[in-house]
Amino acid sequence: MIDFVVNPEIQQALADEQPIVALESALITHGFAYPANLDITRRMAAAIRQAGAAPAVIGVWHGVPTVGLSDAQIEALAADETAVKVSVRDLSLASVRGFHGGTTVAATSLLAHRAGICVFATGGIGGVHRGHPEDVSADLPVLASTPIIVVCAGAKSILDLPRTLEYLETWGVPVLGWRTGEFPAFYSRASGLVVDQCVEDGVQVAEVFRSQRALSLPQGVLVGVPVPAADEVPADEVEPLIAQAVAEADVQGIIGKAITPFILARMVALSDARTKHANESLLLNNARVAAEIARPVAAIS
Repeated sequence: MIDFVVNPEIQQALADEQPIVALESALITHGFAYPANLDITRRMAAAIRQAGAAPAVIGVWHGVPTVGLSDAQIEALAADETAVKVSVRDLSLASVRGFHGGTTVAATSLLAHRAGICVFATGGIGGVHRGHPEDVSADLPVLASTPIIVVCAGAKSILDLPRTLEYLETWGVPVLGWRTGEFPAFYSRASGLVVDQCVEDGVQVAEVFRSQRALSLPQGVLVGVPVPAADEVPADEVEPLIAQAVAEADVQGIIGKAITPFILARMVALSDARTKHANESLLLNNARVAAEIARPVAAIS
């Protein structure tokens, strides 16, 4: 069992069976530069509260995995240039190294589930990397073995989306489309790839999750929410930018944990910040949708 602490506010919300939405902190440490990272996190938390749920930012503080970072901790983490990116394999090293860290989708999902939180909002999950099918994000095996609802704008479009969906299918992870029959492609609303089921509201998602729990299935549920139409960057505009950014990463020998932050940063530069605007929009939208899902989930838990 992973050693971690839960903020007293979140402990009370869990005891009171209130709806809670987990948020990752790799977004803070590696997704946006300061102070934009602090701003988007606060806006997501506010959107969750306005939609009737409690936000719980998860991260590592002085080597201790923490569910429900305080406002002061979030602000310090946002400004800490030495903070590291923490996936599942890093959690066991945290206490030895004593670092501050931002948890990825994988680590956040695991800690949220261990704390008793059933819903998690993020931007896009990791997946199978383009041109490197052996490079599979830890997000996928964690989704295949952790019963939690992950609300996202699909997988990051810089990835190999067909192979990513194939992995999820092989390992039995239901992929739901929020009011869509297509898997969202992060910056773009459509990918041409179908989801397992279109859902219209949080109640339907909660029912899928309840059925999973009744069957004692180990998987999570992935809910793909398209970026708001006004803020999307169409796929035919995104693809050439991705190709260029991926080629630059290959030339520079960038691999592993470093590749996604590098490519996303290059996308911002190549798109004149349009991808950054889309990213912010989908993050806020996902936070609102996750809160809408968390309310009926709390009612059946």
